[in-house]
Amino acid sequence: MYRLVALIGAALRDSFRPMSTTEVQRQFIVRQSATGHVNPLGYHPCQGLYYSPAGKRPKTAFIATHYNIDFSEHYLGPLMAERGFGFLGWNTRFRGAEAWFMLEHALIDIASGIEWLRQEAGVESVVLLGNSGGASLMAAYQSQATEPNIRPVAGGTLPPAVAELPPADFYISIQAHPGRPEVLTAWMDPSLTDESDPMSVNPALDMFNADNGPPYAPEFVKKYRAAQEARNDRITDWVLAELERVRDAGGYDRIFNVYRVWADLRMLDTSIDPSHRPANQCYLGNPKTANYGPYGIGSSNTLRTWLSMWSLRTSHCRGEPHLGRITLPSLVIQSSGDAGVFPSDAQRIYDALASADKTLHTCEGDHYLATPANARPKIADLIAAWVSERGGSP
Repeated sequence: MYRLVALIGAALRDSFRPMSTTEVQRQFIVRQSATGHVNPLGYHPCQGLYYSPAGKRPKTAFIATHYNIDFSEHYLGPLMAERGFGFLGWNTRFRGAEAWFMLEHALIDIASGIEWLRQEAGVESVVLLGNSGGASLMAAYQSQATEPNIRPVAGGTLPPAVAELPPADFYISIQAHPGRPEVLTAWMDPSLTDESDPMSVNPALDMFNADNGPPYAPEFVKKYRAAQEARNDRITDWVLAELERVRDAGGYDRIFNVYRVWADLRMLDTSIDPSHRPANQCYLGNPKTANYGPYGIGSSNTLRTWLSMWSLRTSHCRGEPHLGRITLPSLVIQSSGDAGVFPSDAQRIYDALASADKTLHTCEGDHYLATPANARPKIADLIAAWVSERGGSP
């Protein structure tokens, strides 16, 4: 699914890029990190593209990273370089490998990118740019760099390097979910009755059952959301018990699947969390078709990855605790037509930030700012002006 999204985004990128007299250079960056070493085949755990204005060494640079999506060709990279800034589209060892994600190692890999910006690129100010799911990852990074707080999952240990992360200077959230467990739970279908059978359904909790809506009555919404949280907790209960069983058998971990995760009521009922988004739409098109299909966030996990990334109870990928430790100048951007991130998500992020200097901006556009045609350059202009006003000169 995400590779398809990436291909669509790449195709759109050139179509919506404005003409500019600034020549942009791209540099392929590869790095090891404190816990990630070069593979015997020769590839590095951390890879990315550094965009900069040709012949210049910017004083301020952005770094954008996601939990698993390749951000090396992020659409903002060339746009920010055209405006005089550096931009590192950075990938950790977990690009394309969501099922094995562990937060502590992702944070250490992000630190490697920041160290390159400061030590090799000569950057003085670093801007954490958290786009979509990447916003809570970048919030976790700055939180941990400010006040080490994450704990190991399932009796593991934390590498010392995760307590020694270099902090950044600015934080930007754009088109972002509050956190990884939050978005999975908000999209999770609570009508599934058997986790081993993706076709099982309880009609009384089925958002696609016309008897329930849309529109959905407030009492149904309340019952539905409680059932979503209960499903997340049931999976966590099973994971903890299964991990003990696996250990007793002499193992360490195992893979399992999570089905039906395109079932947010807001996808069908635009009166809930109103915005300009289209009705009956998710990032994969028709929500019911997507929900019963094989693609979705969190669809494959190890037991430990579930505890690290997706569990409401144990994950340190929840946004609000980390946002409460961020005192950097912070900018939150949300478009009015996003089919999967909603106005309340941006408001939650803004409210949770501890920054005295914080800004919430709403703009036109879809999740990728592919439409309208001027959405991306307008946001690039906004970001450039906001950072410059706070001393982050190009």
